[in-house]
Amino acid sequence: MSTYATDQVAADQVINITGLCKDFDGKRVVDDVAFAVARGQTVALLGANGAGKTTTIAMLLGLLLPTAGRIHLLGEDMVRHRHRVLGRINFSSPYVDLPRRLTVGQNLTFFARLYGVADPKARVRELAARLELEDLLNQQMGQLSAGQKTRASLAKALVNRPEILLLDEPTASLDPDTADWVRGYLQAYQKRRGAAILLASHNMAEVERLADFVLMMRAGHIVDRGTPVELIQRYGL
Repeated sequence: MSTYATDQVAADQVINITGLCKDFDGKRVVDDVAFAVARGQTVALLGANGAGKTTTIAMLLGLLLPTAGRIHLLGEDMVRHRHRVLGRINFSSPYVDLPRRLTVGQNLTFFARLYGVADPKARVRELAARLELEDLLNQQMGQLSAGQKTRASLAKALVNRPEILLLDEPTASLDPDTADWVRGYLQAYQKRRGAAILLASHNMAEVERLADFVLMMRAGHIVDRGTPVELIQRYGL
């Protein structure tokens, strides 16, 4: 089996997770999760709703404190020093709304300034052109279709040119052609930037397209791991 996404420390690992646990009201929803992601690598968390994927990503972002375990991103402990690396990572999920009364352009400009992006207006124009958002910049987020919101959310996630990109079901609600286009864009971005991507998904076709390595989650546990080819051979997915 491939040695990707183990808990062994290596110089090029930009995500390193060991013994990660999270309890809610006495119930353990993430249990002893351990893996690592190298620079330029995409690792997928594959599992059904409730498997613990989103909770794991929320802990990596510092939105939830772990009950136990350690999270290191870009060499920093995210429990104690997340302020040192938050400007170098970003996140996208179609389930997290951007401010609905602001326009797409206002949202992207706000986040560009929040992340300290040089020349925010130029960066917003660049992203709008690349993600085909130019005709939507003056529309309020609340007026957009689900697919348009997903593209705007992705633009927000890329506004600071992150070294680590955390994606929670990034193509949910998109039609097949648009979803395929977004996957291709993510691959091109990763190639240009050398970013590490952690992808949460229950779409095996998407995982097969994007991921170098897969962690299968069930009820908060990692129950298997391997390359997409290895898992397809093992389970006939």
